[in-house]
Amino acid sequence: MGEADRTPRENGAEQPRETVRGKRPGDRYVRVIKSTELPVSPRSQRYFVAPPTEATSAFGRLYERLHRLLIGRPIESAQAIHERLTKTKALAVFSSDALSSTAYATEEILLILVVAGAAAYRMVIPIGIAIAALLAIVVFSYRQTIHAYPQGGGSYIVTKDNLGRKPSLLAASALLTGYTLTVAVSISAGVAALTSASEALLPYRVWLALGAIVLMMVANLRGVRESGTIFAVPTYLFIGAMVILLALGLGAWAGIGLTPHPVHSPLPAVAAPLTAFVVLRAFAAGCAALTGVEAIADGVPAFKEPQARNAAQTLVWMGVILGTLFLGVTFLTHHFHLAPAADETIVSQLTRTIVGRSPFYYLIQAATALILVLGANTAFADFPRLSYFLARDGFMPHQFMARGDRLAFSTGIVVLGGAAMLLVVSFKAEVSSLIPLYAVGVFVAFTMSQSSMTFRWWRSPRGRQRTLGLAINGLGATTTAVVVLINITTRFLDGAWMVLIILPVVIIVMLGIRRHYDNVAYQLQLSEGEHNAVDRIMIGESAAIVPMSAIDRASLRAIEYARQITSNVTAVHVTDDPDDARQMQERWDELGLDVPLVIIESPYREIVGPLVNYVEQLHRERQDLTITVVLPEFVPAHLYELLLHNQTALRLKFALWTHPDVVVINVPYHLKR
Repeated sequence: MGEADRTPRENGAEQPRETVRGKRPGDRYVRVIKSTELPVSPRSQRYFVAPPTEATSAFGRLYERLHRLLIGRPIESAQAIHERLTKTKALAVFSSDALSSTAYATEEILLILVVAGAAAYRMVIPIGIAIAALLAIVVFSYRQTIHAYPQGGGSYIVTKDNLGRKPSLLAASALLTGYTLTVAVSISAGVAALTSASEALLPYRVWLALGAIVLMMVANLRGVRESGTIFAVPTYLFIGAMVILLALGLGAWAGIGLTPHPVHSPLPAVAAPLTAFVVLRAFAAGCAALTGVEAIADGVPAFKEPQARNAAQTLVWMGVILGTLFLGVTFLTHHFHLAPAADETIVSQLTRTIVGRSPFYYLIQAATALILVLGANTAFADFPRLSYFLARDGFMPHQFMARGDRLAFSTGIVVLGGAAMLLVVSFKAEVSSLIPLYAVGVFVAFTMSQSSMTFRWWRSPRGRQRTLGLAINGLGATTTAVVVLINITTRFLDGAWMVLIILPVVIIVMLGIRRHYDNVAYQLQLSEGEHNAVDRIMIGESAAIVPMSAIDRASLRAIEYARQITSNVTAVHVTDDPDDARQMQERWDELGLDVPLVIIESPYREIVGPLVNYVEQLHRERQDLTITVVLPEFVPAHLYELLLHNQTALRLKFALWTHPDVVVINVPYHLKR
């Protein structure tokens, strides 16, 4: 647990420290405790360590219990270093997207090739080898990036550092789009694996996908290390099950072991000739296998020390596993002459061919569904981190910088989940409809990152390392750029055109956010001399207005508060009834209150509008006047009782929110139970 000891401060006073131990040897850190219970100097008494807040109301306690049940107890910021991942867990967190693509990448190739019939079917092996070679190039290119940027080498950071702000926003917009599509595609593909095993679930695929996204959000809100623990078992279950399946399949190919159960997969009649365009289009579709490869380079800070070396080793292992599974599935699919079907995935057909409807078939389908659903976790790990960097630089709302109770970037997680849900509903959880949007953004980010690294090496001093870096990253930039062009030209009408519209729109929005923050900073900055003379920042004469619906305790309390602010106080009453106005004036005179009363008759029964007009008129007459609107507001004893009141004070506050030189203050009067 904790050991408390005292160490002398520089001025001789004692400063308490707490040694916090973790679960493993060496997992400990020293935390300085500052408390007013100890004899400290007056200046030090202004520094406190706040404990977690606890709800006091019944509703608040219920919410807190549910929140703790789903998300877990809060984690101190000082424990962030202990939330980092081992290589084993990091492979599960950051590689699930890339590994899960083996479940649909081969199928995407075949969906294009079968249009040209059996003659084109033989091209699946050469295309698979070309994609595996591209994977090797990208892996070694990003390995260079990891060592160059051990603090996190995402495409946005690398591009901003080497090519400047606007090119980096292209990389960022491509990544944001790609991560959102990653969640939608992975979840939809996972649901497709379930419906392949049980066709009765097919009508509910959209609802199943939405439920899976919600579960992913909750798991990631619980924190990085805990999500790594949750996802490690399904990831390694999928890898182990697929290795066994491929071993059995290769044995059947060689005439050893199991006897295959051929699945009848008729090829469609030839509708188009086999052309270079068809081959390139199939290659572009199969490049979906590379999505998620950049995730490890983006998430280097999440690794345990030594971060760069651990990340680089994990990236290589991920590349080896991904390449092996992809080539194995592609080879066996070709060997057994499997073809895409509307109601069954290629992996399901391949498993049925090798092991039939045995329990192992259902294990494979379950493991595939899990890895596809968890493939979205890569996006949930990297989207919030990228959003943090963009928010830090002023290109996204600052809310994306805030960490939640479990040290996760909660805003980014929730926004990503919501955007993915919209995509799932819009495209009815159909993988083939989402894939064309998917690959373009991912490979744009690849290209920007590798081009930036090439430029970095070009500016480096001459030497063997520079030459090797130029060769690796230059080859990576060239090949990924070619893939981008192939995707755009061959899949333009399939939906790639949407990405070409989305990316500029996202960039324009980010630039608009940055302009807003720059404008705010400019207007709020102190002018020369103001930081040394706070008393020079003066405001004009002040006046207070107290809107009131009746003469009661809440109104009189607000008037008394206003009189403590300024001597220029005016009470304002709005009514649509002349008799009510007369009675209000008589009651006011009867009480002998020395505050002026202004009565505004509103024949059209408006309340907020006349009050706002009165404030604006007063401001036009005295532009040097700072007007404080003091709103009397009573607070019911029970939350549900708010529904019984018209919330005029809240509406007036919103109406005056954008008015300069107008200050709105609420004076609550709490009702007893």
